[in-house]
Order: sequence, then C-alpha cells, then structure tokens
Amino acid sequence: LVLELNQGIIPSYGTVPDQQNLHTPEWVDFDDKTDTLFFKDGQRRIDFVLVYEDESKKMTHKRSDRKKQKRKRQVYESNLINNGLHLEATRSVLDEKLIFVKVHAPWEVLCTYAEVMHIKLPLQHNDLKTRDSAFNWFSRFFRVDENIIKPEQEFFTAPFQKEHLSNFYIQDKDTFFNPATRSRIVHFILSRVEYATKNNVKKFGINKLLDTGIYKAAFPLHDSSFRHPSTDPNCPSERYLLYREWAHPKNIFKLQPLDFIRKYYGEKIGIYFAWLGFYTNMLTVAAVVGVGCFLYGCLMKDNCTWSQEVCDPNIGGNIIMCPQCDKVCTYWNLNITCESSKKLCIFDSFGTLVFAVFMGIWVTLFLEFWKRRQAELEYEWDTVEFLEQEEQVRPEYEARCTHVVMNEITQQEEHVPYTACGKCVRMTFCTSAIFFWILLIIASVVGIIVYRLSVFLVFSAKLSQHISGTEVIRKYLTPQTATSVTASLISFVVIMILNIIYEKVAILITDFELPRTQTDYENSLTTKMFLFQFVNYYSSCFYIAFFKGKFVGHPGSPVYWLGKYRNEECDPGGCLLELTTQLAIIVGGKAIWNNIQEVLLPLVKNLIGRYSAAAKSEKVVARWEHDYHLQPIGKLGLFYEYLEMVIQFGFVTLFVASFPLAPLLALINNMLEIRLDAWKLTTQFRRMVPQKAQDIGAWQPILQGIAILAVVTNAMIIAFTSDMIPRLVYYWSFSVPPYGSHSSHTMKGYINSTLSVFNISDFKNVSKPLSPRFGNQMTCRQVYRDLRYPPGHQHQYEHNIYYWHVIAAKLAFVIVMEHVIYFVKFIISYAIPDVSQKTKSKVKREKYLTQKLLHENDLKGVKKNMGKMADKIIKGADSTFRHKDE
Repeated sequence: LVLELNQGIIPSYGTVPDQQNLHTPEWVDFDDKTDTLFFKDGQRRIDFVLVYEDESKKMTHKRSDRKKQKRKRQVYESNLINNGLHLEATRSVLDEKLIFVKVHAPWEVLCTYAEVMHIKLPLQHNDLKTRDSAFNWFSRFFRVDENIIKPEQEFFTAPFQKEHLSNFYIQDKDTFFNPATRSRIVHFILSRVEYATKNNVKKFGINKLLDTGIYKAAFPLHDSSFRHPSTDPNCPSERYLLYREWAHPKNIFKLQPLDFIRKYYGEKIGIYFAWLGFYTNMLTVAAVVGVGCFLYGCLMKDNCTWSQEVCDPNIGGNIIMCPQCDKVCTYWNLNITCESSKKLCIFDSFGTLVFAVFMGIWVTLFLEFWKRRQAELEYEWDTVEFLEQEEQVRPEYEARCTHVVMNEITQQEEHVPYTACGKCVRMTFCTSAIFFWILLIIASVVGIIVYRLSVFLVFSAKLSQHISGTEVIRKYLTPQTATSVTASLISFVVIMILNIIYEKVAILITDFELPRTQTDYENSLTTKMFLFQFVNYYSSCFYIAFFKGKFVGHPGSPVYWLGKYRNEECDPGGCLLELTTQLAIIVGGKAIWNNIQEVLLPLVKNLIGRYSAAAKSEKVVARWEHDYHLQPIGKLGLFYEYLEMVIQFGFVTLFVASFPLAPLLALINNMLEIRLDAWKLTTQFRRMVPQKAQDIGAWQPILQGIAILAVVTNAMIIAFTSDMIPRLVYYWSFSVPPYGSHSSHTMKGYINSTLSVFNISDFKNVSKPLSPRFGNQMTCRQVYRDLRYPPGHQHQYEHNIYYWHVIAAKLAFVIVMEHVIYFVKFIISYAIPDVSQKTKSKVKREKYLTQKLLHENDLKGVKKNMGKMADKIIKGADSTFRHKDE
C-alpha cells in the first residue's frame, strides 16, 4: 500500500531537457526579522532549510562540473515544487555565495503524506481516569514547574486517513501537525524526490545531494535562540525553555521534561533521554549499596587476620618469598606487601559477595522495570504500532534495486538490490571481515601482555628490592604495581586509537551489507560496533581477572609464554586489586576523554565559526543562518551516546565484584552526561530531523546479554580472582584437626598455610637468581597463595589436598551462586509484567474508539446508502407492477 501511494504521489522525473520546463523557487530578500520562522508573507511556516553554494561563484570546480551540479539542483527543486512543496530562496547576509532555500509543506501535502507514513494523530481527549502515584508528592519537588512547561494533553490517536478527516480532533489546521511532524514529513519527501536518471537508474534523495556537495546542509529550524525567547509572538520559544529548564547545569537534580523533549526533538531522542534518566535513577540504589559495602570493607580491614599476619614483622617479616622472575629478581620479604594486603581487605570482603549477588538481582529489576516504562512511552508517544513493515525503505537501498524476484507472499515481482546468491556472498564477506578485525583487537591485547612480561624484568632490575630496606616508596611502588599501572595506561591509549579505526570499519561493512530500513541499518551497525568495543574494552579486564597468575607453575618449573617470557604473576596483593586499578583507569579515563571529545570539540568549532562570521559583518542574521553555523548532528544521531552508556553498563555489572564504587562513579558521570547531552543538542547542534522509535532498538538484547554474563563473571571473580573461597576453606576445614592444629575455627596461621615451601637448591640455571640468598636460608616460599607439597615429600611440588578442596569449593560456589541468582531473576521476570494494567487499558480503549469512530461510522454510512438503494429498487419494482396491472 505504501509503495502504491508513493508511486501515485511522487511522479517519476528524470533529467528535464528543456530549461523552461523547470520550476524555480521564489526569490526574496531578507527582511531583518532575525527570529522569524515563516516565509516573507508571514503565513507559510518554514518546515525545512536547504543550503547550497551559488555555482556561478564557485572557483574550486571545472565549469562543466559546476553546470552539472546546478542542473541537478534545479531539477531537484523543480520536482519538489511539482510534489506540492513551496520553496523560497534568500541569499546569505554574511556570505554572498551561500543560498538558503526554505521549504514549506501546505495542508494538502501534509495530509497526503501523513496517510502514506501512517502517522498517528489525535481523535479525542483521553477520558480514562488515572490514579496519581504514591510517589507524586515526593517527585513534585524535582519536576519542572508546570506553569513554565505545561503538561501535554493526552489524546487517543489513530493512523491518519484523509477520508475520515472530520473524525480527527482538529481545532486549527496550522497546529494540527506540530513542527516536528511537519519536518519529518518534509524530510520524507526530500529523501525520495529524483534529480537525475543515468543508464535507466534513477538518482534521488537529499542524502546523495549532500554527499556530492550539491547541497551543503539540510536541516529543520530551531524555533528561537537558546539565550532568550523569540521576538516573534507566533513562536513558542521551546528551545529557550528546554535550555533553561532542562539543559542548564542548575537542573542537575531535576526530572527531565520528557514529553516536551519528545515534542521538540521527536521520539527517537525522547526515548534515549528517557532510558538514560531511568538508568541513572536505578543507579542511585546500586550506588548506595556499593558505598555501603565499601565502607563495610574499610571498617573491617583492621580486623583482617590474614592481613595482620602479612604486616606482622614476626610473621610476614620472617617469610622469605621466592623471586618472581628469572635471574634479575631477588628474594623479598612478605611484609613489603603490607599496604597491598590492607587495600585488598577493603575490596575482598564478605560485603563484596553480598554486593555481587545484589547487582545480579538489581540488573534484572532494572531491565524489567524499564520494559514497563518503555511500554508506557510506546503508548503515550504513539509508537505501539510502529512496525517494521510501516517503516520506509532507505533511499540507498531503493537506488540499488536492479534485480527482479518473485515475492512469496504477494506472488508478484518486486525489485531487490541483490539476488539470494549475492546476499549470501555479502554476508560471508561481512562476517569474515568482522572476525578479522576482532582478531586484530585480540592481537593488540596480546601485545599489551608481551609488554607486561618484558617490562616487568626491567622494573624488577631497576627498582630497589633489598630485603632489609625500609624505604616508604617500596610499600607502594613494587615492580608489579609499576607494570600494572603503565600497562593500564598504554591499554587505555590503544583502546582509544582502535575505537577511531573500528568505527570507520564498522560503517564501511554495514554500508556494504545494504540494510533495507534505517532501523535495520542501525541494528546491524550496533551489533558490529558493540562486538568491537566489547573485545576492545573488556579483553584486558578478562585477562587480569581470569588468566593472569593462574598458570605460572612454581619456581623450579615456571611456565613460559611464547617460549620466551616467563608467565606473569599477580601483584602480591592479589589480582583483584590489579583488576580494580585497571577498571578505575579505563572507566575514569574514558569518561574524561568522552566529555572532552563531546563538549569541547563542537564548542570550539562553533566559537571559531561565530568569530569568523562576526569579523565579516555585524548585520542582523536570520534564524536559518544562525542554525547553519551550528554543528551537524551526524548520520548516526545518538548512536555513540548509547554505545558509551552500554559500555559503561558493562563495567558497572560485569566486574562490579572487584570495584563496588563503580555504580557511584557511573551515577555521577550520568548526572553530568544527561545535562551535557541536553546542552549539546540545544546549544551546539542543528536541530535533528525528528524520527520515530518504538524502543532502544538492538541495545535492549545487548543489555540482556550483559546482564546474563554479569552473573557468571562476578561469580568467577569471587571464586577464582579473590581469596574469599580459600580463606573460607581454611577457616572451616584446615584450621582445625585433622588438617590443622587449632582447637577452634580461626584464621590464624592462614598465611603460613597457603604459602608453599621451595628449596632454593632446586632452581634451574635458567631461572636461578643472581642475588645471594638471605643468610643461611635454604628455602623460600612459593608463588603467593600457591598450595603445593613441600620439598622432601613423595609428591613434592605437586598440588596438595588443600588445593583440591579449594578447587572443589570454587566450582561449587560458582554453580550455586549462578543457579540461585538465575532462579531469582526468573521469578522477578515472571512476577513483573512487561506492560502495566493501566497501559493495557489505555491501548484497549484506543482500539475501541478507533474501531467505533473510523470503521463503524463507515458501516453505518454503507448501510444508510444501501437502505436508500433498496428503497429505490422497491419503488421501481412497485411502479413496474402497477404499470402491468393497469
């Protein structure tokens, strides 16, 4: 139906041979009305603005190229006029080369395309009674003042139909289609009008004209300055209100005016800020619990028995540890890790386990409650029936439709851009390219690991490692710490560089795929970009959490990586502390870098443009020229904003067991992010073309996948990265007979029990340290927290019974924790319906009214007409019979 309507409404225009047949825009001079949103007649509203450079004044192209460009533009504008649009051209005040073409869609065009695009418009006021929430009395302190931004009226809506125009709620034709809807309709037309035909292939769409430079910009207008209200009494100054009540930093603790945002920018931007606000509100609960667990760790660190043993000069000071690298490393005292062990007590405590379980449940509550909120917005914003078949085909897809195939459903021929074989080849190529680039990311991670292994030797040789030394710096700057921090910083820089490269690669691959609709395009690009970013950001964290220090062997038989580098061991404080350091550097650095990139760059560009324009002239400038000098939003819109937040969501959930303060940092960042994004949209960027969006798209299943994976990763971090399980096994089993000598369960002796003994005479020549042993000491203690039989035992240097008890306990813990959390998640998902009863009632009421007003009235009309026809037939029959009787 849509294609038929398109073919009926949009004529096929190729290159028009006769110059006299072309329609041209009306030329007018600027009348010094800086805030006007209307044509010069003051009646017709400006729905879109096209900007081009006068071909006669261009000096950068050949004359023939300039003539071709001018010809295409003239044909395009003529076809716009033939499609019913009104055009008015005005020369720039500041740059005489620039021409601004203002576009207006009259009532008939709006009605026609509203039906083609299935735009839902109001039927009547919502007459369902709604109960105020119990939290309304509290939330009113954070809501925007209703006297400043009035709440939107609720209507029951239905897809527009011209033949039922009288059934729709029309008070004023000028306001029936709001500015956002008008701009969306005009952009739909601009994207489908032709400008040339070459080799029987039609070329059309504003996007191609922008790419080829025929037009320099195309955008809808902001309705006013963000600094002050419009001087035009017909302008509502919504941009000014959005800046003052939403984007300004003073509103950081206020709720967002989502309906007003949706009205001005469209549903796609509205749903993003609704999701970001909901996510930020939910983070408040997680941040409070996380801070509570962190404070619990701080309070309990002084009662940490095993840390006290490490710091005790009579225990940790008398334990000599084996070197952690070949030759250049020396023996060292355990008590130099005192500060690391104290820090570890903060993060590796019982509170960490509680918080990991809580976050597994929190993420389920977040996703389930978001589904309910999303269902409410779908209804309120008329996107419930925004289905894929109603979405229009991308112009880039339509332009490649050269193959004819038979549609299995309609049994009719249709045009597609590639055959089944061609589609298979494209998918194979794209999949191979994705795997190739992911392998390159993994290769960069391997490079960082090689850096860790090689530079550790340098730090071990350079940093002072004397056993009797008491320098303060040695408490904090160990070779492991220096290696970890520098590797994390290098990893962050590599991640930022790879992001720039993979962004372009993902776009190229998606363009080659040629998705059918814009939603398909964004979903495909979303999947690729997230795969790249997931491997890029998280691979180093997965390495530290689950691989580093797990396969190191023992001093007499170390494991070598790539046959050359001795495998890396954890920091004496454990790998959990190093994972926390890695997360803090990446999350903090990423937030700072993104804010600089997102805020400073457009601000600097706009300031440069503003000062250069001011240097040329001090004349009054029109609204369309003000907006032209703002930054374009880009083809992908808010894609990078979503990506940034989803990556953050991964850090908050996947590794939260090692960093309970992550939700707090995310909360602070998001509170700023909402206002910064709002500030950018309202002050630094041109107004986006309003677009429909039913939900957050492909990000929803990605969030659900992260939520499922988070349970596994946190369970494994507690089991395999922290020392919680070994400590519990020692406390309940190995501190008392038959394995231990204590009369009651205790943590005393834990350190001595978990550090295996190694005879220094068993060192191989390759790994034998060059430094002399300490005094008459003939043994050293093996790798931190290793569990092996001592020398002289029949199974010397093999894993002892304690090790296998710990492994069994770790596996059991992972299985139990996963099953318990997944069971609770299942119960929560089942107990919380995706759509609330209130929303279901509204949807049913709307369907009923649509059926009654639009369809039943038609049936009544048909019955009435049929009745009249039946009366005529009966009268005709009666007269015939009377005539025969006579």
